[in-house]
Amino acid sequence: MKEIKVALVGTPNVGKSTIYNTLTKSHEHTGNWPGKTVGVSKGECVFEGVKYVFYDLPGTYSLISKSKEEVVATDFVLFEEFDVAVVVCDATSLEKGIGLALQTKEICRNVIVCINLIDEAKKKGISIDYKLLESRLECPVIQASARENIGLKELLKQIRESKESNYLDIDYGVLNPYIQEVQSSIKPVQLNPNWMALKILEKNQYYVNKFKSLGITYKEVRVPDSIDVNLEVTLKMLKKGKEILKGVIFYQTQEYDRKERKIDKILTSKIWGIPIMLAILFVTFYITIVGANYPSSFLFSFFASLEGPIASFLEALSLPNFLVSLIVDGAYKTLYWVVSVMLPPMLIFFPMFTFLEDLGVLPRIAFNMDRAFSKCQACGKQALTMCMGIGCNAVGVTGARIIDSKRERIIAILTNVFMPCNGKFPSLIAIITIFFVGLNKEYGSLLCAGILTIFLFLGILLTFLVSFILSKTILKGEASHFTLELPPYRMPKILDTIIYSVGDRALFVLGRAVSVALPAGIILWVIANVYIGGASILTYLVEFLNPVGVLLGLDGVILLALLLGFPANEIVIPIMLMGYLSTSTLIEMDNLNVLRDILVSNGWTMKTALCFITLFLYRFPCSTTLLTIYRETKSKFYTVLSVLIPLGIGVILCLIINGIF
Repeated sequence: MKEIKVALVGTPNVGKSTIYNTLTKSHEHTGNWPGKTVGVSKGECVFEGVKYVFYDLPGTYSLISKSKEEVVATDFVLFEEFDVAVVVCDATSLEKGIGLALQTKEICRNVIVCINLIDEAKKKGISIDYKLLESRLECPVIQASARENIGLKELLKQIRESKESNYLDIDYGVLNPYIQEVQSSIKPVQLNPNWMALKILEKNQYYVNKFKSLGITYKEVRVPDSIDVNLEVTLKMLKKGKEILKGVIFYQTQEYDRKERKIDKILTSKIWGIPIMLAILFVTFYITIVGANYPSSFLFSFFASLEGPIASFLEALSLPNFLVSLIVDGAYKTLYWVVSVMLPPMLIFFPMFTFLEDLGVLPRIAFNMDRAFSKCQACGKQALTMCMGIGCNAVGVTGARIIDSKRERIIAILTNVFMPCNGKFPSLIAIITIFFVGLNKEYGSLLCAGILTIFLFLGILLTFLVSFILSKTILKGEASHFTLELPPYRMPKILDTIIYSVGDRALFVLGRAVSVALPAGIILWVIANVYIGGASILTYLVEFLNPVGVLLGLDGVILLALLLGFPANEIVIPIMLMGYLSTSTLIEMDNLNVLRDILVSNGWTMKTALCFITLFLYRFPCSTTLLTIYRETKSKFYTVLSVLIPLGIGVILCLIINGIF
């Protein structure tokens, strides 16, 4: 069977991954904001006896190789083996994609341009002369709407029939003599010599080093200081793009995007942007709080009902009593605590969060916060990683890959812990409800969501403050400039959103949490059940920590719970109940009235609750996040710093609160 390898190239938000998913039947998420992918996905399909192997490259605005997306995409186009490059462009904003198409034609001999989203262009009254565009680009142009599965068969046929042609020829004006001089000296010629000469004249260090590693030699040619090579290349490329598109695009009305501009005027307003962002988060929290209660209770009851049968089965295997207790009361109980408390909120929060991503709201939030991050000498894209951190700090840390500057990427990683993750919500909701809202069934959820939003806002302020301090001390530097495209508002496919948010986010995060909950449960059982001198290890630890706890407005039980809750935030309150009730296993928290009575009888006041919430929010990352930080930074120093910074702030705030009240 004939096999054709195809590289899918395109700017963010053009539907490139939708084409890939539709053709290969993959479920890769197609986000509606920049920076979704920094790797290459591979998929296959068979059509009319031909096997097509597709490579979905990261969305990139150019093939200059400055950002990680550009490096991955350009390296693949240059050095990997494939037969055809398909450049996907957006029919509603063809101007944004034409430059990438031209750059791809400078590198590849076999290029097809696929104009996607023709259905959206039609709705906006935009028409394109495809035949004229094809003749000017000197390569095939295919119309498509991947969401509606329109034009994809024609695309496959064109891929099968396409043939190599000449490289794109652009007149670079004053640079031409220098290009020819360098070009004639390049040995051996492995790529388009004209393009190679441009990279050498631009002094693109990445590719200069790449050429040297490939054994390519060339003559050093000095361009007069009066000529800015990069500027000349950019201007000539823009000029070429305008020439190609002249008379190609027609608008029924210049107000085709009037509705979107009106919405943007409100969402990105200096006055209304931030309040609307907080309102959106408030609604998200409220729905999560209300919706998670019943499924969480059901899961608790279901898993608890299995304790007896599991214990009986283990006893039937003639296992010692202590081992049965270790497995059931330690590992299993901790495991189902984490699942029962964590899973329901995630199944609500992550789909809503993903919906906001795909709708195009999150890039607007980043836009609103970019100015503040710039003043902190940080990157506006950090706002996107903060949003991811609300779902899971480990996801937010991984999401920092979208930031090009290593310095700014580390700042984003170190400050992501200030966003309260999904795993903290149940405990926060319980304590806020008991001590600040009261068990008011009518308005309790609304008030709780409001207070939770206030604490989130405090986390945002701390993120700005710590980012500023880091940029002035150990991570000095100027804020980098970046292009953050505000994508069109696009109604997501609900089923795809649910599949991605549940499979790739909720279950992924839950899997990581479960992997650390099992050993944590065993450790908890040991310190609660091993006795020395008539008292358990748990009791000794509580007594040891009590003086420090009192100083912070807490007690030894709370401090120990916060420390032992390192593997998973969900088990902090259950560990507290173990300490207060002197039990040897986790206690179920199925009634807030009972929980309130236990806490109040052990000296809890509103001040205790405030200190607990503060230190719970800003103590240190959970084990999953900490491991992710180390993997992303490859640095023990920054990993330790990610613990010390929030812990130091949490301790200072508790000392202040305890001193004031």
